[in-house]
Order: sequence, then structure tokens, then C-alpha cells
Amino acid sequence: MSDLTAMALELDRETHRRLNRLAQSRRVTPRLIMNEAIAQYLEREEKREVSRQETLDAWNEYQASGLHVTGEEVIAWLETWGEETELPAPECHK
Repeated sequence: MSDLTAMALELDRETHRRLNRLAQSRRVTPRLIMNEAIAQYLEREEKREVSRQETLDAWNEYQASGLHVTGEEVIAWLETWGEETELPAPECHK
């Protein structure tokens, strides 16, 4: 039993032409290129959604607790990376 599902996709003529030309030059089917493109798009957008949700969660946590680190504190810490006198990560505070 196959795990594939068929879907109809309408493409404008120029996109259809470009897809076929690329498929011919790579000696693969247009379907393979479309499947690969969709898989890459979904992976990228799912990562973007995770990042967006993490940002919202961090904002909500900040709103509730008030704990934060200033940009100046982070920059001062980063400027010591790799040095013998490397500072520890700054502590969150109100």
C-alpha cells in the first residue's frame, strides 16, 4: 500500500514552463522537484513557527516575571568570549 496522496496543483504557464525546463535539465520528473520544494518549504516554515512560538513564550514569561538581561550586559559578556578573563553569562534581574 502506498503512502502517497494525489493533489491537484494549478500553475501559471511561466512557472509550469520553468518547472519542466528544470526537470529536463536535471533528468528528473517535475513531480520530484515539486515534492522536494514543498518538503523544504514546510521544514523552513515549521522551524519559523517554532521560533515564533518560542519568542512569544519568552515575551509572556518576561511580562509575567519582569526578569531580563539588558543589551549592554549581553554585549559586555560577548566581548569577553574566548579570553582568559571571559565573564560568566549575565544573570536575569528585574
